[in-house]
Amino acid sequence: MKSTEILIAGAGPTGLVLALWLTRLGVKVRIIDKTAEAGTTSRALAVQARTLEFYHQVGIDEAVVAGGVKVENLNMWVSGHRAATVHLRRIGEGLTPYAFALIFPQDAHERLLIDRLIALGVQVERKTELLRFSQYDGGITATLRRPDGSEETCEAAYLAGCDGASSTVRGQLGIGFPGGTYTGLFYVADVVATGEPVRGELHVDIEDADFLLLFPLSEQHWRLVGTVHDVPGGEESKLGFDDVKGKAMEHLKLNIEKVNWFSTYRVHHRVANRFGDGRAFLLGDAAHIHSPVGGQGMNTGIGDAVNLSWKLAAVLKGGATRNLLDTYEPERIAFARRLVATTDRGFVVVTKRGILARLVRRRIVPLVAPLLFRIGAMRRLLFTTVSQTLVNYRDSSLSAGAAGSVRGGDRLPWVKLASGADNFAPLTSLAWQVHVYGDVKPGVREACADLRIALHTFAWESRMESVGLQNGALYLVRPDGYVALAEPNSNPQQLRQYFASRGLAVPS
Repeated sequence: MKSTEILIAGAGPTGLVLALWLTRLGVKVRIIDKTAEAGTTSRALAVQARTLEFYHQVGIDEAVVAGGVKVENLNMWVSGHRAATVHLRRIGEGLTPYAFALIFPQDAHERLLIDRLIALGVQVERKTELLRFSQYDGGITATLRRPDGSEETCEAAYLAGCDGASSTVRGQLGIGFPGGTYTGLFYVADVVATGEPVRGELHVDIEDADFLLLFPLSEQHWRLVGTVHDVPGGEESKLGFDDVKGKAMEHLKLNIEKVNWFSTYRVHHRVANRFGDGRAFLLGDAAHIHSPVGGQGMNTGIGDAVNLSWKLAAVLKGGATRNLLDTYEPERIAFARRLVATTDRGFVVVTKRGILARLVRRRIVPLVAPLLFRIGAMRRLLFTTVSQTLVNYRDSSLSAGAAGSVRGGDRLPWVKLASGADNFAPLTSLAWQVHVYGDVKPGVREACADLRIALHTFAWESRMESVGLQNGALYLVRPDGYVALAEPNSNPQQLRQYFASRGLAVPS
């Protein structure tokens, strides 16, 4: 019987990121996947700024950016002509180190994560399937099917279900997965092509409900995503790229030279009723699935993994009681529900049929969209929403206080310092820490020393106020970069009380 601290079922981006963070936090993991190899095709493309901030904490942000394509502009096409261009260059300037839109295909993304895990001594166990599991007071016992077909028993302290929309973990826990499936069919194709579309830019045909997106991947390498309506029943399996290529060639002036792969799929929108039970948790597509509008799915799963990883590590290392794990579900399920509702509305807008809907897409959207993106406040709102830098846990039991415009539960605002460094650099420790911008009040250093928390001080700069920070305030920052406590008066007793009241400690 093998044993581990965390058994991870599923080696997609969510499971891989969970394994990476846990390993960096010194937790023993075992990650299994029933597939024979990592994916060679993918639908997920966008890597949002918040994900890159998480990746900075574990040292892989530069590799992801180097492997991807920064999207400079979004071009809207109508009737075979470029109707409008929305400039995306540095759209998040001043908000994050990653103030751009990035395309990095999921298959390449997974390979990078796998390579980093291998460097840390963790191998994905392929053709290994979770069959069933049981829980007891001290952990879980799982039965696995090995590559040779034999069965194996594995013990672990906790089980992470990162096993997709048809999750075995969710099914055995008996957790409902309410939602539905949209009408219509999606297709995705990986092609080599030349033509009028500018490389390094995103292109969208918005003429009718059968919309088409063209994503740049590399030199003459594109990813096409589109909808197909009115497919006869039972004919989906017979659909090929030749059946849908006309729009790409005629509307977007694309000369397709080679099709690397082509696939069709249905779009679902569902959120699990719970994100776990006992010692088993649900993450990523096992917990929530939604339309591809806004490129949120993969990034949301990665956010789940980061949120849960430091909490599991804290409990396993004696830095918290098991009650800390109870904060995972309320923090993540609220965002998942809002996201599904938002992407649902967006999906309906872009796929709605009819004369009025077509008029809006052809005339109004190309006229209004560029104007909206010229308004600073609107650019900021759109970026923070899509980039997930606006995600917060203000309603969490782990969140307290307010200082400046920053409240407990907010993502720590990013500040580029006069020295050229930034205030995110200390977050690579993956540890609790206190930030003070300006003068440090009496007693703060002593409280941090007693609690074994690193204190990071920053000389006050005017730009700090512009991002919502308060001069001299104390900000207790969680291992995932969210503010736990914002104390305007830098009262060290409030810091001590925060840890004592929540059963938290920093392991020595």
